[in-house]
Amino acid sequence: MPIQILPPAGAPRVLAAAQLSNSLGDGAYYVTSALYFTRVVGLSPTQIGLALTVAWAIGSVTGVPLGALADRRGPRGTAVLLALATGASVASFLFIRSFVAFLLAACLYAVAQCGLAAARQALLAGLVTPADRTGVLAHLQSTLNAGLAIGAAVGGIALNYDTHEAYLAVFALDAASFLLCALVLLRLPAVPRSAARGKGEPRLAVLRDRPYAVVTALNAVLLLRMPLLSLAIPLWVVDRTGAPSWLVSALFVLNTLAVMAFQVRMARDVDGPRTATRAVRRSGLVMLASCAVFALSAAGLPAWTTVAVLVAGAVLQVIAEMQQSAGSWQISFDLAPTHQVGQYQGFFGTGVPVARTLGPLLLTSLLVVWGVPGWLLLGGIFLAASLAMGPAVRWAERAGSVTQAGQRIESPRPLASEG
Repeated sequence: MPIQILPPAGAPRVLAAAQLSNSLGDGAYYVTSALYFTRVVGLSPTQIGLALTVAWAIGSVTGVPLGALADRRGPRGTAVLLALATGASVASFLFIRSFVAFLLAACLYAVAQCGLAAARQALLAGLVTPADRTGVLAHLQSTLNAGLAIGAAVGGIALNYDTHEAYLAVFALDAASFLLCALVLLRLPAVPRSAARGKGEPRLAVLRDRPYAVVTALNAVLLLRMPLLSLAIPLWVVDRTGAPSWLVSALFVLNTLAVMAFQVRMARDVDGPRTATRAVRRSGLVMLASCAVFALSAAGLPAWTTVAVLVAGAVLQVIAEMQQSAGSWQISFDLAPTHQVGQYQGFFGTGVPVARTLGPLLLTSLLVVWGVPGWLLLGGIFLAASLAMGPAVRWAERAGSVTQAGQRIESPRPLASEG
């Protein structure tokens, strides 16, 4: 079966073009940002870490109101404005030279990024039928990885030159990529804004939806796989195994290429709450196996055997990642009321900054400090969260009625208006 990266023509392909445009800039940004902030801006690593932690903490709590704004004012216009705001925040990095200015710019960047993610999901929900959303998201994830890989190569060129001008060029590219993203989003048809709130309906209803909060929390636990790949595994390879250090980069490339090539295929059978929870449950089992294999890499095996073990662990990890992604996408849309997709997606998306904020400390404590027992405990945590997802989803379904298409309807609340 051939690898299919491009989504179907129409709105899905335009969404993919927007995804590709800003992921190219982001890929270059990710590999150069640390050196830019230290060498060009003149900040210490402690200042950078503090500012980014504060910024993403603020961003995580603004995704819900910005998602609600997308529901009320229309997701396309909101997404365009937030893409422009993200580009402006990146452009501001070109001129700041103090910690306070950096903190403010980082907060704007995090808020705009979290809001943009929620608005994009609401836009997708308005343009793509429920049965096709997970498949389209799989295509977008493949596109994202392709863009990040190309962008990272561009960033590598800047790192090779290692000059002030090279770093400035990368940040200018990232800012321009969000401007291009906004222009591409304007090619999409407008999505009708949601109707006014029903009588007695809270402005941010998701904050009172306890079942959805539990589902979101479980997903945040499963998203600890993100700092696992970017931080914990590199530290483990270098500090606890006899594998060569270049393997860190190879494992990252393996993950990126695998998602780009196989995410669409992995998501093909996920089309409703039942198949989604099964995918998440399987991901927990595979993550447990992956953690056990990574733990084995510290057994003092010959170097090339250790390399093979680490590659096997990485393969299992990326399989679990693709299964968890497909399942969580489906669940997040299935449980969201049709007229409040933006705020529900904004809330569900808080799992990403939460995992990125709390994950590094938790994972380094478990793996770098505890070693093998930490890996086994982490695998157990992944498994427990994945097994709990099914009962949590069923609880959320009982709290509202779910149609055969998987869309939750909160009668007698009105759905989207045509105005």
